[in-house]
Amino acid sequence: MTDALAELAQRLQETAERLRAGELDPDAVLAAIEECAGLAGEASAQVDERVRAALEPLPDLPGQLPLPAP
Repeated sequence: MTDALAELAQRLQETAERLRAGELDPDAVLAAIEECAGLAGEASAQVDERVRAALEPLPDLPGQLPLPAP
């Protein structure tokens, strides 16, 4: 996991722990839920970006020969 994803996961976990503790007033609960949704969306976008980058073939670079087929 990358540093950015690890940080997002940590922030999600901390926010979820605050929600579970029951120490937040209703307005703070709504803000925490919105924060979790935003963080989850951000993490999802980063994972999706990395998966797409891993699946896309590398461009042919000038001067490089293709590898022989096995």
